[in-house]
Amino acid sequence: MKSKMELDPLKTSSYDYTLPKELIATHPVYPADSAKLLVFNRNEDKIIHTTFKDLMQFIPEETSIFLNDTKVIKARIFGNKESGGKVELLFNKPLFMDRFLVMIRGKVKVGNKLFFDEDLSAEVLEVNEDGSRVVNFFKGDKKLDFLSLVDILNKIGHLPLPPYMNREDEEKDNQDYQTLFAKKYGAVAAPTASLHFTEELLENINKKFPVNYLTLHVGAGTFKPVDVEDILSHPMHSEYFEIDAKAKKALDESKKVLAVGTTVTRTTEYYARTNKIQGECDLFLNPLNKPIKVDHLLTNFHLPKSTLIMLIASFIGLEKTLEVYEEAIKNKYRFYSYGDGMLII
Repeated sequence: MKSKMELDPLKTSSYDYTLPKELIATHPVYPADSAKLLVFNRNEDKIIHTTFKDLMQFIPEETSIFLNDTKVIKARIFGNKESGGKVELLFNKPLFMDRFLVMIRGKVKVGNKLFFDEDLSAEVLEVNEDGSRVVNFFKGDKKLDFLSLVDILNKIGHLPLPPYMNREDEEKDNQDYQTLFAKKYGAVAAPTASLHFTEELLENINKKFPVNYLTLHVGAGTFKPVDVEDILSHPMHSEYFEIDAKAKKALDESKKVLAVGTTVTRTTEYYARTNKIQGECDLFLNPLNKPIKVDHLLTNFHLPKSTLIMLIASFIGLEKTLEVYEEAIKNKYRFYSYGDGMLII
């Protein structure tokens, strides 16, 4: 671990840590709530090691819980260019007028057409500097809207497991990589802190605490590493969110808020700052931009030098974040999407 003298919350390099490869979770544990849970109590500056099954014992009284009901699309599809060359496309998100933001592996230019199963094709409209592409999708000659496209993607596509899992998706992932309450298609990554809930745990939590749902469609940008030296120079990705009337009322009236996941945290904090209940959230939480609405956070362990580990540092500071991560590594916690969890209270 870096010495305190070397740590600078503005420097990306300060958010680095070394993770043994065997601690990257490539599959979940079963049952889901048997995952380990590290509880960090800020008032007592104390770490407790427990399991997800015992989560309720650590949630403070009078806390309202907020979950993300986004649903992961089978966003990864394989096809061919007009030339016959192979191509891989990752759907990212809808834009205006039935245009879509995608990532394409394989060289393409504006005007190129790509062909997939189920008579699906895509036409490249724009090639962006950041590597993304803007396309229209067609079934035959008919231009597709978002919902029609999702239907086809879910027939022919693959779940876009994060690259660090280093494996292809399997049948079991169709269940494992969706939350129990996934409802609204739009994400290309699961809100992973919520993958630990079992039916029984969710039922018990609902009996004791007010539970509400909001939506943020997780985009591919969530995995984008910060590759600038000064974190504030990082172009933060934006993701579509919506907060319905029930969740808005609950946020306005809640005494204490527990956000399940970084996606819920960013949505809630964006609402607290802008009063917007729908749109694009591009909020970057870090030690210089701390939470003003979320009191407690339930989350997984995140990639080094990512905006997500910076978000953790916005709650507990950079030094403490690295200390907690070191403790998790020492105790062989499993990291990333299918890994173990952490509760900050």
